[in-house]
Amino acid sequence: MNRILIFSIALLGLMSTVKAQTSCSKFYPFKEGTKAEITTYDKKGKKAAVIDYTVLNKTQTSEGEVAAMKSSVKDEKGKLIAETEYNVTCDGNKIAIDYESMISPMMMEQFKNMDYDISGTDLEIPNNLTVGETLPDAQMIMNISMGGINMKMELNITSRKVIGKENVTTPAGTFDCYILTSEMTTKMGVSQTSNSKQWIAEGVGMVKQEDYQKGKVTSSSLLTKFEK
Repeated sequence: MNRILIFSIALLGLMSTVKAQTSCSKFYPFKEGTKAEITTYDKKGKKAAVIDYTVLNKTQTSEGEVAAMKSSVKDEKGKLIAETEYNVTCDGNKIAIDYESMISPMMMEQFKNMDYDISGTDLEIPNNLTVGETLPDAQMIMNISMGGINMKMELNITSRKVIGKENVTTPAGTFDCYILTSEMTTKMGVSQTSNSKQWIAEGVGMVKQEDYQKGKVTSSSLLTKFEK
């Protein structure tokens, strides 16, 4: 998989949900046991990976409700590539998705035997979206040490906007969606920039995503199954 597709899969981890609305979170599932399947496709429309998401549990903290999420990535043949866990916090007005989830499970698998630290800014999604609204930026910085060699990986998600509403049909059903766009810049030796267009529905979350580089689609994703 190329780097843009790998980071796109990581971005799906930030947004992918299933039909399980709670009083706190409008777009993200907090119900224990909720599951979703996202299928990703390459630029030719060929299946590239399948990502399964599960809500492990929900807890109450001083910051609000916290859902522990697990994502599992399988290749086009169904072979498990990697798994990861991360948290999503809801304060009643918005959700904040752990910046550590911006690292794809495949990359975490590569770095598991190395020394590293991760910092950044969580990705936020308000409960009440408005067409024309600009959303806050998000960032992840990972410093890696390997045998005396230091490396730095940076991911910035910027220019986040709500540009419209539209009905979208996927194998999981038909949904009334908000359309969000963003720009994603990755830096690891060299810098690469891509754009994302995402359709999310109330009580469902992400049902479709398209990723672009220089105006051309590089990958796409659809909500293909859900279970609550």
